[in-house]
Amino acid sequence: MFDGLILGFSTVLSGHNLLLVLAGCAAGTIIGMLPGLGPISAIALMIPVTYGFDPASGMILLAGVYYGAIFGGSTSSILINAPGVAGTVATSFDGYPLAKSGQPGKALAIAAYASFAGGTLAAILLVVAAPYLASWSLSFQSADYFMLMLLGLCLVSAFSSKGEYLKALLMTCFGLALSTVGTDLTSGIQRFTFGRMDLIDGISFLLLAMGTFAMSEAILMVLRGHDSKIDDLKTSSIKLCRDEVKTIAPVIARSSIIGFFIGVLPGAGATIASFLSYGLEKNIAKDSYQFGKGSLKGLAAPETANNAACTGSFVPLLTLGIPGSGTTAILLGALIAYGIQPGPRLFVDKPEIFWAVIASMYVGNVFLLVLNLPLIPYIARVLTIPRTILIPSIMFFALMGVYLVSFNTFDIQMLVIIAVCAVALRLFGYPMAPLLLGFILGGILEDNLRRAIALADGQWSFLWERPVTLALVILTTLVVVGPLLKYVLKRR
Repeated sequence: MFDGLILGFSTVLSGHNLLLVLAGCAAGTIIGMLPGLGPISAIALMIPVTYGFDPASGMILLAGVYYGAIFGGSTSSILINAPGVAGTVATSFDGYPLAKSGQPGKALAIAAYASFAGGTLAAILLVVAAPYLASWSLSFQSADYFMLMLLGLCLVSAFSSKGEYLKALLMTCFGLALSTVGTDLTSGIQRFTFGRMDLIDGISFLLLAMGTFAMSEAILMVLRGHDSKIDDLKTSSIKLCRDEVKTIAPVIARSSIIGFFIGVLPGAGATIASFLSYGLEKNIAKDSYQFGKGSLKGLAAPETANNAACTGSFVPLLTLGIPGSGTTAILLGALIAYGIQPGPRLFVDKPEIFWAVIASMYVGNVFLLVLNLPLIPYIARVLTIPRTILIPSIMFFALMGVYLVSFNTFDIQMLVIIAVCAVALRLFGYPMAPLLLGFILGGILEDNLRRAIALADGQWSFLWERPVTLALVILTTLVVVGPLLKYVLKRR
């Protein structure tokens, strides 16, 4: 292991590759800040640039773009409530309220520190445990994934205000219903498309996220009527006091572990990791009433988890050749284009690539912190833009982000309809986060449930036949029953 790290760092710290790490992190951060252009778009744009490089240098550049885009993706979520990728949705729950309260600098700084810590701790875990975790991730079956998704949905109480659990549950069911729109991949039957060819592929996440968050927020700014410009902008306060560090340190440690292990599972990814981490922290926090209002814990947890999960997703990619997410699927394609087959033989045949990618994670996280912290006071000034400029800008980025993905005017019409519906629901106190949670997990939940039932010959015995599945069933039951027991005990 130490010989491999020495080889990796000697490869990365050469002048040429060091510049590539820096360039990848910078390009990824800039692209990630733009709503609608996430890690997949960033890597796809950079792949042609890597054709002239050797495989190690090319993968170092693409890896830098990957975690740079994840790092930068939180900026639009925090400042304008426009999560362009699913992994940064949970970041906006407390990041945006904290920024609106006059502390965008502190919000961006916490996101930067949490991202750095999550990525670094996950990289250490990757070095130590990659071969063992690869075999562990393969032992997860469809029944286990189904229960993991169900656990994520049962944490819906974390996204609801006090006394509004039923509203959050209703929005989750609405999100699950929206996830069924499109062509059923198992049977090939079209569902809820109403004869429209535009709905055959379903509703895109970006369209739903832009409509429920960015566009609806812009419309609500108009309805509220007051200027959104913040006069008392504390952009200089990017340093955290000792009490604040003590508050988020255990959160970062827990979220790093959760994010990394969720990221190791093929198909789970940063989105589920961030939602699970946020839900866990809200359920165990004594000041859970602060979540959704600018809580430091609520910002640090998902931001740490999504970066740790991105690092963890390299475990199945490099050790088994299995992409754990859409982004790592593109990285797999890049490796194959270089004539390299990821898998167990990668350690032996191309150790310089394996260890160079891991070493670039350490170096890249340092670069990201150094690049972003000095720029925070300037980036945070976005909130000082007058309402007459800020609102059209948010709408422009939302419209362009959706249109540039599909080049379909029907998506623009859908965006407007979803935004109007979201505004009406938000005015009546219905939260949007459970809607997105149900939508994101709906497809994965359905696919794994079908496979699990098929393997069990149509029986539900798969829920208790394996220890891992049974443990997840018990944990999910505790999450569901826990609030009720807490309420009963409190009444007594």
